[in-house]
Amino acid sequence: MAFVLEIELIAKKEYIRNSIVNLIREFGINTHIEEKETKIIFVFDSEHEKLQECLESIAQKLPASIFLKDSKNYESEEIVESLPEIKSDCPLNLGLCPNCQKELFDPSSRRYYYPFISCNSCGGNYSFLKKYPYERANTSFKFLRACSKCEDEMQSSGLKEKHYINSCHECAPPVRLVNKSSERYANDAGSFRTMFEVAAKAIADDKKLLMKTTFGHRLFYKASQLNKESIIMMINASKITDNLSLITEEFQALLSIERPILNVTLKSEELKELTKNNTGYVKYPEDGFSILLCVELQKLGFEYIAYEEADEYTEADIKMDYDLEVNSQKDLRVFLNKDVMFLAEGERVSFPSVAFESKNILSVAHDFVSVAFKGKTLFDKMEKFDSVHVDKANVLEGDEELYHSQQRIISQDEASFMSVIAEHNLFSKKCVGAYFDEEPSFLYYDGKNSIRIVPPKPFDTTNLLQNMTELREGSDRLVVNFKTKMPEAYAKLEALQTRDDVKLFEATAILLGLEDESMRGVVNEAMKFVGKGGLQIDTHVKDNRFDHIAFLTSIISYQLADVSTAILSYSIFESFGDYFSELLGELKSKTKATEIVLCGTHFANQSLFSRMQRNLKQTPPHMNINYPIGKENAVVGGLFL
Repeated sequence: MAFVLEIELIAKKEYIRNSIVNLIREFGINTHIEEKETKIIFVFDSEHEKLQECLESIAQKLPASIFLKDSKNYESEEIVESLPEIKSDCPLNLGLCPNCQKELFDPSSRRYYYPFISCNSCGGNYSFLKKYPYERANTSFKFLRACSKCEDEMQSSGLKEKHYINSCHECAPPVRLVNKSSERYANDAGSFRTMFEVAAKAIADDKKLLMKTTFGHRLFYKASQLNKESIIMMINASKITDNLSLITEEFQALLSIERPILNVTLKSEELKELTKNNTGYVKYPEDGFSILLCVELQKLGFEYIAYEEADEYTEADIKMDYDLEVNSQKDLRVFLNKDVMFLAEGERVSFPSVAFESKNILSVAHDFVSVAFKGKTLFDKMEKFDSVHVDKANVLEGDEELYHSQQRIISQDEASFMSVIAEHNLFSKKCVGAYFDEEPSFLYYDGKNSIRIVPPKPFDTTNLLQNMTELREGSDRLVVNFKTKMPEAYAKLEALQTRDDVKLFEATAILLGLEDESMRGVVNEAMKFVGKGGLQIDTHVKDNRFDHIAFLTSIISYQLADVSTAILSYSIFESFGDYFSELLGELKSKTKATEIVLCGTHFANQSLFSRMQRNLKQTPPHMNINYPIGKENAVVGGLFL
């Protein structure tokens, strides 16, 4: 007899499998593993005396994940004869697992207050990888010799097995804390504890700390010094719901091992005042450096602080550093509502990734490449590889490098579109789709080829105000009133006419009078609206293309009518939701397509996506699963164009 544990996932993630395999190997229980599209099935030898203990350990130590959906167990007649193997080909950057967090604060542990702590399925491991194959000699740790105890752990079954950068206080690099007048070093539990105490007190004294974490450089400071680039880091888990208004799914995601950045509603009046908004981007500390700093800040009474991504040259009052090279990844941003979860943008968690059967094609996009790897395809940064031999290369437009004699230029929207088709294996289906990142475009897949039905139309500010004047009868009077009543916005719009790098939502934010003149500013303003239903903004097409002039002129009309910017911002995305839904419906009908695809980071917007969710209820759209819906998915889709 065998005991079967079936784990259902939203997306297939190797580290979830590895976390369970680590514990199985630790108990020495023969187990067969079957991996399906969104399921991992563990078949245990039910006669093993430690099976119950192992299952209890899995329940306690399996990290919470945004990709974990459900689990069930049952019995089977299968005979199991061997231990499962760990897959350790690609390190990832994740938060700390429950076991490593426990070890970090256990005074009897060799890693008590050890900021580099991690295991083979958690922590900031990918940051130290220099090239493949993944082994210690190809990481920043190659210059550090593991002590005998760490070496033994790497050879023994369990969480540290095949953990190529395994280390502890005895064999780690020293960390230094430097300010203008002093320098201190830490290389054991006592000195590290003192170092983080000093760093926390410096922040409490309104100093800025530049800290080299295992995820790269971050600049930490008090929340009172927030700016538009800041992320709010929640320190005290028990106080999160006092400061943030979260649905259950958001709270669970915040504390998951993926540790994403979320855009959530603020509850704390202090935070609302600091951000000048009802919403904010928040995160929970994930690696040893950030966690230890936040523990010391919590002792000083802090419930949250602010940080922003930085580099080694960022100005700061005090710096924490060490002599190991670290390559940072863009943080993961997740979209969540009660019904849907998808990755909005970022690199961490999605890359590196092994998926799909290998093709003799090089896909190149945003410094990522596709490489044949053990019969599959490995997607990662170009710098991690030397050279590859392929028949041809698909390269994203804008990249001037010549990678292959048989090289083809591909577009961002088509590549993103194909990445969704590949992830859902829709190759035999007819699909229509929309891509939205500043400019909308519409695409069609006929079962063989991707076709841009309505290509994106670049936003051109040349003669912008004159074109508004000539839009329709009466538009000239509208522009005159605009100049009279909104002279500052008019002047800014006039200045845009001399630039060729203007984005549509920069102009939109200017018309709305927002301080943050970007898509982010409009999104944040839209989230202030708490009513139901908005106004109809002009999102119609002209000559089969999106009409920027009509769109902006419509906003001016409402502004002159003193419509609140919150309602207007909300209405913009609601109207875009109707625009996309209507066109997709028409295209679906004309092409006889059966599937709808959405991609592009601008769909990660609550008011826009909720509107489309409602409009497309009969044909729910397909979106990326393992990869972000933003530009990062292009390297995946480029493999199939």
